[in-house]
Amino acid sequence: METIGQDLREMIRTPLATSHVEALRAAGKVVTHPKGTIMAQPGEKANRFVYVEEGEIEVVNPFTGERQYASTIGANQFMGEISLLYGGTASLSLRTVVDTRVIEVAREVFLTLMSQIPEMSDIIITVFSARRRRQLEERRSGLYLIGEEADRNVRRIAEFASRNRLPYTSVPLDSPEAAASAKSCSIDTRTPAVIFGSKIPITDATPDKIARLLGLNIDFSGDEHFDVLIVGGGPAGVAAAVYAGAEGLCALLVEDIALGGQAGTSSRIENYMGFPTGISGADLLWRGEVQAMKFGARFAMPRRVTGLEVQESGAFCAIFENGQRVRAGAIVVASGVQYRRLPLERLVDFEGSGVYYSATDMEARYCKDTEVVIIGGGNSAGQAAMFLSRYARCVRLLVRGASLAASMSSYLSSRLEADRGITIEYNCEVTALEGEEHLEGLTIRNTETGQSRKVVTQALFIMVGAAPNTEWLSGLVKLDDKGFVITGLDSPGSPFATSHPGIFAVGDVRAGSVKRVASAVGEGSVVISKVWEHVNLKATDRRNEHIDGTSRLDRGA
Repeated sequence: METIGQDLREMIRTPLATSHVEALRAAGKVVTHPKGTIMAQPGEKANRFVYVEEGEIEVVNPFTGERQYASTIGANQFMGEISLLYGGTASLSLRTVVDTRVIEVAREVFLTLMSQIPEMSDIIITVFSARRRRQLEERRSGLYLIGEEADRNVRRIAEFASRNRLPYTSVPLDSPEAAASAKSCSIDTRTPAVIFGSKIPITDATPDKIARLLGLNIDFSGDEHFDVLIVGGGPAGVAAAVYAGAEGLCALLVEDIALGGQAGTSSRIENYMGFPTGISGADLLWRGEVQAMKFGARFAMPRRVTGLEVQESGAFCAIFENGQRVRAGAIVVASGVQYRRLPLERLVDFEGSGVYYSATDMEARYCKDTEVVIIGGGNSAGQAAMFLSRYARCVRLLVRGASLAASMSSYLSSRLEADRGITIEYNCEVTALEGEEHLEGLTIRNTETGQSRKVVTQALFIMVGAAPNTEWLSGLVKLDDKGFVITGLDSPGSPFATSHPGIFAVGDVRAGSVKRVASAVGEGSVVISKVWEHVNLKATDRRNEHIDGTSRLDRGA
């Protein structure tokens, strides 16, 4: 199956060409760093690109100060990771092994070079992506989690990091590694913790705090103005960001949880063109994010829009949950849908502790050698069943209807039926949950016979329903009776235009859309042409108003 990048240990590396190095030298400065110089530390701003001309740089364990990888960065190679593209922070400690001569290029200048020299850009992004893949696979990073298996809050951080393809290290609470790390930070060795770098324990860790440390969340002063604000980081939103950046629009994408939307919760997407062996939703959207950042689009998360206002100029002002604001000439609504919460007593108590809404590598670790129950009859539920069957003792798929024919792709339902580790039960629903701090069992009811039975399980995956995320639109656009955005009524030229000029809707949140990844990507890509027209029309109107105003002043004089 495809992933976010090539295997760093096996890939054939293409060195930067002589012309690339000369361009870097002309744009930057040559610096010699003595042996033992710390070149980067976790949490330090990624503000420069570093090309090694002579010498050697190693990755260092932040707790012990010892070399972390056998391989090093030598002459004709370069430092850096994907966070350099968005102005984030370093996730690893780097140190010179010997006196090392490098070319250093400031980040903004480096990004300009990347846009001017695509061949150099391809080489660098390929290496950055491979480095991120290796970090994720080997679980090495400056973000250190202790007791993920025992604490719900630590699991929330792990989920946020995992879904956003952010590397982190996780150790069990009672392990020697946890004791040594806790001791180095002077914290209780028996308490779950989140540590960043080597000495920074994070009190009451939240995804927002972690995002700030990693440079993912952006503080806005209220004066920032973007050509287009894209609300939602699913396939439609990320595709819109890619094309907005490529067309030269100043674009900001905000996402309140993690990139990928519902697609990001899928462990394997096989029917998306170009990936014959499949790709996970999170990996697909991560690739799209990198592509959009390469074109200059900006991302901020976790950041939730709670309201939208229209200014006298016709521009929009989006209000975030923390009270901060940004202005934009156009809005692309790509906020998607979310799985509905079932009306089950104590459901909230078990969310994150036995009840899950996504099936990724992280959740799979909690399902090893257990019985798993999945509620849902769509492709996401089917892919989750196939994926989790590799870890669980058995998987039980509960379907409300009498068949999968109308809700699931044929190739997938055929695989489920052929898999001995998966049981499909039709006309079924869950009526009760049991357990103390963690889910321990549930009750299944057959809606045809009325019979109920109890099942012992520690993992329930809910993948049913589709509630649109449209409350934040503040009544500015027309919605259908289910809350989906109605498009194409007042603007025959654009099927994605809403009832309010300058607001467009794409993807699952749009009424009548086809709920598939490919269609969402297509809508996000196509809508930008109309966004571009709207933004440029408004700019022309403002220029004409300015000229008319100047002429009137001249006549008055």
